[in-house]
Amino acid sequence: MSQRIPFVRALWASTSLIAAAGIGFAAPAAAQDDETAQSSEGELPTIIVTANRREESLQDVAVSADILDEQRVNLIFSGAADTTALAGAAPGLNVESSNGRVAPRFYIRGLGNTDFDLAASQPVSVILDEIVLENVTLKSFPIFDVQRVEVLRGPQGTLFGRNTPAGIVKIETVKPGFEPDVQAGLSFGSLDTASLTGAVGGAIVEDKLAFRVSTQFQRRGDWIDNGFTGEENALGGFTDFAIRGQLLWTPDERSEILAQVNFRDLDGSSTFFRANVLSPGSNELNQNYDRDTVFYDAGGGNPAEYNQFGATLNASYEYDFATLTSITSYWTSEGFSRGDIDGGNLVTGPGFIPFPSDTQDSIDLEQLTHEVRLASNGDGPLSWQVGGFIFDSDFDVTTVGFTFPPPVTVNHTNTAWAVFGQASYELTEALRVTAGLRYTDDEKDFFVRSGAPLQPVSVQDDNIDWDVSIFADVTDTTSVYARVANAFRAPTIQGRDVAFFAAPSVAQSENITSYEAGFKSEFADRKVRINGSAFYYTVEDPQFTAVGGAGNLVQLINANEGEAWGFEFDTAFQPTPNITLTLGLAYNDTQINDDSLAVGVCAQCTVLDPLNANGFALVDGNPFPNAPEWSGDFTARYGVPVGNSGEFFIFTDWIYLGETNFFLYESAEFNADSRIEGGLRIGYSGGDGQWEVALFARNITNEDNILGAVDFNNLTAFVNDPRVVGVSFGVDY
Repeated sequence: MSQRIPFVRALWASTSLIAAAGIGFAAPAAAQDDETAQSSEGELPTIIVTANRREESLQDVAVSADILDEQRVNLIFSGAADTTALAGAAPGLNVESSNGRVAPRFYIRGLGNTDFDLAASQPVSVILDEIVLENVTLKSFPIFDVQRVEVLRGPQGTLFGRNTPAGIVKIETVKPGFEPDVQAGLSFGSLDTASLTGAVGGAIVEDKLAFRVSTQFQRRGDWIDNGFTGEENALGGFTDFAIRGQLLWTPDERSEILAQVNFRDLDGSSTFFRANVLSPGSNELNQNYDRDTVFYDAGGGNPAEYNQFGATLNASYEYDFATLTSITSYWTSEGFSRGDIDGGNLVTGPGFIPFPSDTQDSIDLEQLTHEVRLASNGDGPLSWQVGGFIFDSDFDVTTVGFTFPPPVTVNHTNTAWAVFGQASYELTEALRVTAGLRYTDDEKDFFVRSGAPLQPVSVQDDNIDWDVSIFADVTDTTSVYARVANAFRAPTIQGRDVAFFAAPSVAQSENITSYEAGFKSEFADRKVRINGSAFYYTVEDPQFTAVGGAGNLVQLINANEGEAWGFEFDTAFQPTPNITLTLGLAYNDTQINDDSLAVGVCAQCTVLDPLNANGFALVDGNPFPNAPEWSGDFTARYGVPVGNSGEFFIFTDWIYLGETNFFLYESAEFNADSRIEGGLRIGYSGGDGQWEVALFARNITNEDNILGAVDFNNLTAFVNDPRVVGVSFGVDY
């Protein structure tokens, strides 16, 4: 690891002591009320969002956001799904991965990164309980025992820092309380799928000390045959265990402290690539495709094993005029995944693989963060907050080709610091203006630890992010807003190609400027909620990744410009106290603007773009990769009271992702038609919700959807999980 780590730890220790002197002891604003306020019968609940680092009603915030509550999150993951199951759960959000249950890639409003390497940088941040999970492996940490998941669309650079130009997926877990709380859930499903969740908490010392321990265990048996070896049920299984422990101390009425520890142990499978399941000139799955069978002559069983650990200390003290908060966190991620990247030995179909594509990538990572901020209290017209932030990560990535070349280990370090501030002023009772600034200094260093004689590479940049918004109440139930925001993604170094005799590539900073206007409204005595927004943004020097080709390389590039426009609608309806409906819709039109940018293509593809003299595709005017124009979601819940304390219920949810291009260039093969998947839960709850038994199904129509492809000189793709049907039982006391 880098020799800078002890220095940074010392710096953090100093700033932590300074903060502690003003705080005493504290817990964050996180240990507060549930995300939905109590509402009258027949009304939609108030949705709470923390886009401004404080709890506010979604209807009072100048941001386009969709909130997934605890019930929706539990439904999404009921079939032992991983983080990629969030794809389409909020309009404008896409999530995919070619690394199995680790290293998910997030996209909001079409902006993301297709880089499959463990050192990849993304323009969407994942925030878990106010801690940025920067590395792609940390972003896969299981989502369980949560209050809500907030999807914040558009640049969030002022309060949340660099690498947020597209938006944020913000996860708020359930915090300790002083009332006894016991929850447990158990489910069994097809494909030998099982899931166990549990949480217990309450007071240790009344009104002074409380705890909460929550856990999730997911497993699936092997269900994929290997047609090359003749083994049945040889691949596809996994076990994924995670646990979280929390301790809350409130020594007095003004101060709190929350300590949190997270741990994960994954023993599973990497992505299953399927060779030549596409035919030349077509994006339809062909006769080579069988979801239950692969033909692997390599890959060692496609294993993936990871351990992750995180510890956080979140403290605050409430002065008369402001609240001082200090948040310090340390995370590690260690593991590997191995795969038969070319999809195995299936001779039917085109494509020549120039070398055996059995490769393994592993990571050994440490991440440290520390933040101190001061936020105003009181009900006056002016509210404000100021703060500082330090980030440091250090990790090794090792790439092994099992037949060639020799193993190569590279080291990446990233140090960043920032100061920020935001102020909001009520010009009148109906009109509010908010503005924020953040200065960030970001530095990355790269060197080859072993396996190749290359010189170190360093990049550095600093930037001022800013945003300005105006929010106006038109009536008691309708508001409008406008927002202009600027954010940047720091320069990036990608060194995976060192293992394949190529130099590392570098992308300079990208900078986004976004314009957004929207409205928030509730009608019919709060039985109808309709929120909408329209946006336009430009990205200067957008960072893209050219992947694959004959060498299966990863090359960072900058385009001259990217631009996009679109809109989002998030609606909820409660026509009767027993029926709740939600409907979301988003449109994203993205475009690369660079008349000289050319990228390599697959030799077996039907390329639709013009080619230059070197046979590279000119991608000017193409959409961003993995950016469907249309996306949407729908949920419906119907409950029928039974007796004095029971309820029969039906809950269904559906997602839609429109036509999607997988790479920078366009071809007839490497794109997907529209994708639709649905889930269903039918059950009975009794004892005023204290217990529940239900039947559930995920991907209920058993759709075969292509999620991505491997641009590796053959027509290889990977697909979604099959239908999982099961039964569950839960208790909540």
